[in-house]
Amino acid sequence: MSNCNIPREFGPEDALAPDAPKFGEAWHAQVLAIADTLVTSGQISATAWAETLGAERDADESAGRADTEETYYEAALRALERLLDGAEIVASGDLKTRRDTWERAYLATPHGAPVELTAGEK
Repeated sequence: MSNCNIPREFGPEDALAPDAPKFGEAWHAQVLAIADTLVTSGQISATAWAETLGAERDADESAGRADTEETYYEAALRALERLLDGAEIVASGDLKTRRDTWERAYLATPHGAPVELTAGEK
């Protein structure tokens, strides 16, 4: 039996592992992880995720935005926000409040320290 077509996971010390990180930014991975969690938990359907992400990508194309890694993840974030609001998981007003709280907490946190959301509360 040949091992040629068996997928292989690379470890961090594997000489054959690709040099590039899997995600350019941590938030890119987080957006997809949140979407995956919502789909696997049944909060949103895989079809709704695919259709909403596709619609956001189509909107980027129609607006003449370049097809880059950054525009892909921006579209994924917009799709996630639309689905959260549409499924009434998190209302858009709450998303803004949470985003603002996170930003205040992040800015109030010393470099290297964990961010505590309470630091961003008014």
